[in-house]
Amino acid sequence: MRRVEGSIIGAREPNRWAVLALLSVAQLMVVLDATIVTIAIPSAQADLHFSTENRQWIVTAYALAFGSLLLLGGKLGDLFGYKRTLIAGLVGFSIASAIGGLAESFGVLVAARTLQGGFGALLAPSALALLTVTFAESPDRPTAFGIFGAIAGGAASLGLILGGALTELLSWRWCLYVNLVIAAPTTIVALRLLVNHTAAQRDPIDLPGVLTSTLGLFALVYGFSNAATHSWSDTATVVALVASPVLLAAFVLIERRARHPLLPLHIIWDRARGGAYTTLALAGAGIFAVSLFLTYLLQQQLGMSPLTTGVAFLPLTGVLVVVSTTVQTRVIQHTGVKPLVLAGTALGAIAMFLFTRLTPDSSYASDVLPGLLVLGVGMGCIFAPAFSTATLGVEGREAGVASAMVNTSQQIGGSVGTSLLSTIFASAVASYSADHLRTAGLADAAAVHGYTTAFWWGAGIFAFGFVLAIVILPGRAKARAPTIQAAIARQAICNCHHTEAEGASQ
Repeated sequence: MRRVEGSIIGAREPNRWAVLALLSVAQLMVVLDATIVTIAIPSAQADLHFSTENRQWIVTAYALAFGSLLLLGGKLGDLFGYKRTLIAGLVGFSIASAIGGLAESFGVLVAARTLQGGFGALLAPSALALLTVTFAESPDRPTAFGIFGAIAGGAASLGLILGGALTELLSWRWCLYVNLVIAAPTTIVALRLLVNHTAAQRDPIDLPGVLTSTLGLFALVYGFSNAATHSWSDTATVVALVASPVLLAAFVLIERRARHPLLPLHIIWDRARGGAYTTLALAGAGIFAVSLFLTYLLQQQLGMSPLTTGVAFLPLTGVLVVVSTTVQTRVIQHTGVKPLVLAGTALGAIAMFLFTRLTPDSSYASDVLPGLLVLGVGMGCIFAPAFSTATLGVEGREAGVASAMVNTSQQIGGSVGTSLLSTIFASAVASYSADHLRTAGLADAAAVHGYTTAFWWGAGIFAFGFVLAIVILPGRAKARAPTIQAAIARQAICNCHHTEAEGASQ
């Protein structure tokens, strides 16, 4: 018997690749659910009779709970064990999905989506933390993170495909019921396969840090979301956007003084990890916006069905998966992380520029597909290296919080980016409609103008990410070698403690 992160396990470790497969399915469900409902919203709106202005809350309710509770979810994993929090997240996510599928009113559906986000915040960091500790000593770590990063990046597009198929062939409610099909067998396998890794020392929860971080992130996402449905001058929008930086600044001050901080600041002050979190936030903003705006363009302007729309995103997913696994297993050891991230953000900006050339007469093959392929390559260069770097060299007892920051960055970035670009889209459509004569094609022309305006801003987001990557991410020689050496040294110390524990138990 030996003790690993405070847990007793037998002589035989679980198969690493089986654990990777299990965690990939869990991560797939969380990321997939962020987009699978998007295509189903028009059908749900017709069934439950809620307004067009309120439809974005089906997506935003999930993002609010998920993004604002991730740090707490990661800390709970550190305290009680990643296996326990993963299983609790799977069970809770299943129950919330069933409630949403059975919803007969808009309020119940929004409440169910909020619960999904909350349990997703427990599930996602536990999955990444388990991946981190499972492959901590393995030379297969780059391959594992390449596969995991590809799934995390491609699941958003896969959600659109699956959502379209389920909506068209069955019902929009199956976009929620499908989580039961995924979660039930995953929970059973997790109970039998996983080891419950916990921190050797259980520090108390930093309640002031929990409150300020949760409320600060909630206010940030809510402020931008409310601006999209109301206005920038709306009282709730102004209050939220003023309160958010105040609360987040208070959080940083609290963490600097806390004896047992919710987020040890050295995790994000490290240039490599901080740069990875920043990159994931901006990449999340870009790819979430593309999924949203292209979904509406393909259905409303190009006349595609929900299923065909989902299939139209398949090239993006395929390219992302291939590139992500390739760069993580064959390229990164030669180039380091920084050149890949710079290439990815540059390609993201180019893809957005290609989308700005869309018109009401555009076709999928000649005008949409090239941008999707370029974006797939760009995101493949970003996701897997950033996922790996964001948790590399982190102490085992802090793996949950560091993993939570990965998901927090991606989710908050995606939520804020989507809300911001949705507001810009609405303003552009209104301005175009006011400046042009009422004709038969005005609505389509105004909508496409709104999309292209949002894509110009998306290009700016990726360009900003390129500049920040240059400034924040350290060069390969300065960042990778010391970090790896430190991780090896810490692992050697852990191995010594494990050996002592084995001797004592014998």
